[in-house]
Amino acid sequence: MELKDIKAVYFVGAGGIGMSAIARYFIRKGLVVAGYDKTPSELTKQLEREGALLHYAENIDEIPHACRDPKSCLVIYTPAIPADHKELQYFRENGFTVEKRAQVLGTLTRTHKGLCVAGTHGKTSTSTMCAHIMHQSHIDCNAFLGGISKNYGSNYIISDESDYVVIEADEFDRSFHWLRPWMSVITATDPDHLDIYGTKEAYLESFRHYTTLIQPGGALIIHRDLEMKQAVQEGVKVYDYSRHEGDFHAENIVIDNGTITFDFISPIENVKGVKLGQPVPINIDNGIAAMAMAQLAGCNAEELKYGMKTYHGVDRRFDFKINDSRHVLLSDYAHHPKEIYQSAKSIRELYSGRHITAIFQPHLYTRTRDFYRDFADALSQLDEVILTEIYPAREQPIEGVTSQLIYDNLRPGMEKSIIRKDDVLDLVSKRDFDVLVILGAGDLDNYMPQITKIIENKK
Repeated sequence: MELKDIKAVYFVGAGGIGMSAIARYFIRKGLVVAGYDKTPSELTKQLEREGALLHYAENIDEIPHACRDPKSCLVIYTPAIPADHKELQYFRENGFTVEKRAQVLGTLTRTHKGLCVAGTHGKTSTSTMCAHIMHQSHIDCNAFLGGISKNYGSNYIISDESDYVVIEADEFDRSFHWLRPWMSVITATDPDHLDIYGTKEAYLESFRHYTTLIQPGGALIIHRDLEMKQAVQEGVKVYDYSRHEGDFHAENIVIDNGTITFDFISPIENVKGVKLGQPVPINIDNGIAAMAMAQLAGCNAEELKYGMKTYHGVDRRFDFKINDSRHVLLSDYAHHPKEIYQSAKSIRELYSGRHITAIFQPHLYTRTRDFYRDFADALSQLDEVILTEIYPAREQPIEGVTSQLIYDNLRPGMEKSIIRKDDVLDLVSKRDFDVLVILGAGDLDNYMPQITKIIENKK
């Protein structure tokens, strides 16, 4: 189906962070947008306020009349939806064009210049940073992001003028293979989603194949520490980057009193005195990658500096709720061992000498089974770890796989405990934490407003 033939779009799983961004795109285009999601959320409520027709019961009768013509209605679904979902079956059995979210993004990379960010971790922050730099520059951009940008209060940026689209390239279910990037950053390739890929080798091969999809005339910007092979087409330039070395890197890094500045070293033009608007050490790497892609797309030095200085971060990515001499409280979406390692390292760098506690909700039974020792090693950098039960997401329980696996492998002698998620608020009420980070990609973050209020009342 050509984009010009579409009059209505139906989303099966409308409330996902990536799905809702595409829903907003079609709402802005003036199309009828409708769909199903399992549970209402702040995102679905926002979509309804913007004009989407949503319902929350799996019911074919709830599909609006405007979405019942296979010639004019595009159906988009998320891989998290089970294959036997009644509405999804209805569309498939009645001749509708049914596409994954990634297929639709792939279409957009064929009609725009796609600036894509792939990687096990770091891709949401890097893509959102790049989108902000581009959007406030003379070039501008559209963007489909994997988190809510604090600068825009949205996971979506639209431009009526720019030919560029910034996209977070998701490796889950090999979704990023639908994309045809003009340029791409690859931030990390630490094995994940082994329930899909099976082996580390298959995971790395998936990234290698992704590099073949970058269009001639474009560029690959790859972190120099990655364990993977790239295989770009002829005519694609390859650059590497990292914090201290590479074609793009930082020099004269100063981390002082809650601020971070550095000089951006580039084969195109060096930029002195870059200041991070979200001063977190891991954002040095992310910022180098974001600036590299924005610079290659045509942003000038002043635009790069202004974009980095005014970047406010992403919800749930090193998201500070309280930050003073008495208490620090933040939320971080980190749910892969390497992410947690980087998160813990950054917190240590920022708060040297203070007592750091993490409440961690493991995400997925398979990920816990595959990486429980790595989780324990990463968490052992902290002073105290409090584990809750595993957040299952799309999975069924696996016998013998619980948070106890991580607990048993934590550093000997460290403060550690396991509690029920439902008891977290009670625990926070009874304790006086110094630096507290809520870690994970599950639903523990729903408690952040109450946790914030409890700790603020202790002052």
